[in-house]
Amino acid sequence: MVFSSILFLFRFLPLVLLAYYIVPRAYRNFLLFIMSLAFYAWGEPVYILLMLFSTIVDYVNGGFVDYYLTKGKKQIAKIFVILSVVINLGLLGFFKYTNLVIDIWNKTMQGNVTPLSLALPIGISFYTFQTMSYTIDIYRGEAKAQKNIIAFGTYVSLFPQLIAGPIVQYKQISDQLTSRKETFQQFSYGIHRFVIGLGKKVLLANTTGAVWEQIKGMNMEQMPILTGWLGILMFAFQIYFDFSGYSDMAIGLGHMFGFHFLENFNYPYRSKSITEFWRRWHISLSSWFRDYVYIPLGGSRQGLGKQIRNILIVWLLTGIWHGASLNFLFWGLYFALLLTVEKVWLLNALKKLPGWFNHVYAMFFILIGWVIFAFEQFVEGKTYLQVLFGRMGTRLWNKETIYLLYNHGFLLIIAILASTGCISTWINKRWNEEKLGFVLVKNGFYVLLLFLSIAYLVDASYNPFLYFRF
Repeated sequence: MVFSSILFLFRFLPLVLLAYYIVPRAYRNFLLFIMSLAFYAWGEPVYILLMLFSTIVDYVNGGFVDYYLTKGKKQIAKIFVILSVVINLGLLGFFKYTNLVIDIWNKTMQGNVTPLSLALPIGISFYTFQTMSYTIDIYRGEAKAQKNIIAFGTYVSLFPQLIAGPIVQYKQISDQLTSRKETFQQFSYGIHRFVIGLGKKVLLANTTGAVWEQIKGMNMEQMPILTGWLGILMFAFQIYFDFSGYSDMAIGLGHMFGFHFLENFNYPYRSKSITEFWRRWHISLSSWFRDYVYIPLGGSRQGLGKQIRNILIVWLLTGIWHGASLNFLFWGLYFALLLTVEKVWLLNALKKLPGWFNHVYAMFFILIGWVIFAFEQFVEGKTYLQVLFGRMGTRLWNKETIYLLYNHGFLLIIAILASTGCISTWINKRWNEEKLGFVLVKNGFYVLLLFLSIAYLVDASYNPFLYFRF
């Protein structure tokens, strides 16, 4: 089940909200836990057992960590942290990377091992990181062990952010599991945020994605240069509006149920460096790797050489976290190289250059990165890069390029303005939120956005969530 579906919008969500606010407060976590399992079971009922297993394993390990810490036996507590990490990463590795290892073995060693016929459990990369953070946070003294297994199960399975994040660290939400307070203002904000995310996903991600699919399906050997750049630009908008739209919907749903999830995107396409881009893009993932990998490895405290090593390790892990394919590994290495170059030399040089130049520089390398990300087949990605740089010997543009720009030019302008926050910045500078006129216009905009999104969904056949596969 996905948020951008008629089933979710008009059946599942109203039912859960109605039940949530009817039942006594003491039973609300239990209701969310059961309904979250039902939400997950709609797509993959078998893998509920896997998620419940992870929940029980980490709940038990967290209890032992807490118990031995209170006894002053930190080394024994550490054993249960390691056990939690090994089990979680073992499950993630088995389901997500076994076939990749088999494929590499067959190609390099001329083996004939048959790949496993296993579907990737939806959202396993997200909830695995969440459950690992539980035992680690307890061990570090940053959170207390959760005594109520239903409350902990709610944290692991909470449907607003179960499938595709944002990744919620246990220390960020531990208090809210037992003492959150729902208000009308919070619920209202949640609705507004959800509608914004739905509009991003349905009206912008789906439409830019359709253009990308059209261009990607063309013969690359005859593709003009500008058509190629238009295509990867549309993919960049698709993946941004797709994932940030889902995060907006997740944050909005969280507010409806009294939870406060941290922001996951902050207009990343406004960035003037790659370093800034990764402070704005998928913030919850970057924060997780910073808190649980980069800093424990020493961060930037042990000299430049080890800092570069730590960056390389983090970005190797970031790359393969996104998918069981070598292109994701290369994508991680690509950004590790860029971030290292900026850290060592380029950031100081960029400060002396005009802002517009820095922005063009950042977007250029971001788009090249999206080419590596978008094509799992190395040959296809290499060919598309050749198109972008004119190595295929084709023209700069042709009649089809003009046709694409004519038909999708308005969409391109809206995507640029929406992804960089220009519209919201302009409105905030010129409107007073307390004025009745602003309130009426704003709420009218949300109603229109919801109506257009539903109208699109009723007639749409193209409605994927890209990050479901990660």
